[in-house]
Amino acid sequence: MSYVKGLKCRECGHSYPKEALYVCEYCFASLEVDYDYDAIKKVLTREKIEKGPKSLWRYRELLPIDGEPTVGLSSGFTPLIKAENLARELGVRELYIKDDSVSHPTLSFKDRVVAVALTKAKEFGFDTAACASTGNLANSVAAHSARAGLKRFIFIPADLEMGKVVSSLIYQPNLVAVRGNYDEVNRLCSEIAAKYGWAFVNINIRPFYAEGSKTLCYEIMEQLGWTTPDHIVSPAAGGSLITKIWKALKEFKHLGLVREVKTRVHCAQPAGCSPISSAIMEDSEMVRPVKKPNTIAKSLAIGNPADGYYAKDAVKESGGSADIATDDEIREGIKLLARTEGVFTETAGGVTVAVTKKLIAAGKIPKNDSVVMAITGNGLKTQEAVQGHIGKPVLIDPSLASFEENVKGGASWALK
Repeated sequence: MSYVKGLKCRECGHSYPKEALYVCEYCFASLEVDYDYDAIKKVLTREKIEKGPKSLWRYRELLPIDGEPTVGLSSGFTPLIKAENLARELGVRELYIKDDSVSHPTLSFKDRVVAVALTKAKEFGFDTAACASTGNLANSVAAHSARAGLKRFIFIPADLEMGKVVSSLIYQPNLVAVRGNYDEVNRLCSEIAAKYGWAFVNINIRPFYAEGSKTLCYEIMEQLGWTTPDHIVSPAAGGSLITKIWKALKEFKHLGLVREVKTRVHCAQPAGCSPISSAIMEDSEMVRPVKKPNTIAKSLAIGNPADGYYAKDAVKESGGSADIATDDEIREGIKLLARTEGVFTETAGGVTVAVTKKLIAAGKIPKNDSVVMAITGNGLKTQEAVQGHIGKPVLIDPSLASFEENVKGGASWALK
């Protein structure tokens, strides 16, 4: 049974049917899914969710599909790790990592949104999936559509990290590298979507696709014993994840699944591409596009974020804040998380760790509060970012004497 009434404009409120639409024809604002929450409230309980599948589909009633899920049946439901070592180092009482670096099958939170988008695309009757991507989405669309038996066309900036290129090519999609930044890739894809009628998950399927992000926050609340944390720090690229984290918090409160929402949502962006964080920090109503993003966090290098305005408003409504991280701070964030908690995150996670550290130091996250950091991707995809910044192995001969001379005594620093 579907609990989706249709789509509605986020600005003028005009209603639309459940179709592959994404822009309001009256005011040109974006569309979002409109649910029948009264009907959902009658059937969705904590007990029902807890008995559901160990995947994002345990929250099916709050996702925009009509039938049973057909894609991403084992995606989501990733660990919430209590990061006691990192908490001590940062000087905060209670810190958690929502670890989507181990999401199935492509090691990023994008598996959530693609599972929903392609399930919906199949319901609509599409036979070809496509996307514009800075990497993680490309990997996920390539993998999920391969298993779903869909043809696939993936468009990426030509300077993407090789780890993410390989992690798409292995699924044998039509991978197209465009000489340009993400915003130029996205504009091209909008033209292709209009001409060829493919299911572009982050264009004409975007209203449905974006809803998958909510499941990350649903899981946080369930894993915290049906409570909400004081703070969630999330990276931002297009801004959709932050808007859906805030939406998920409000939905669970409205449905009575949590008693209160006390959470402040904070935005983390790299210094070389921070249109949303900058707007929040400057208390500006404008989200000014960044024409030439320049950061090692390529997955966050979206200069003109589609949901930037709404992400800014979500942060402000929650009482949250924002900050930015330089390339060096990003690398240090990656190394800090690995050294303290054994989690190797990609550059976006390094941004989140670095910004969390800054917000705690500035008192914007009080030290006695609870904090969840959204770690959205795996460090194996962006190894280039830390190569040359993590030291080298100690080279020895195959003898005990060489070990004792070079490691145990002379180079004991290598074991730190």
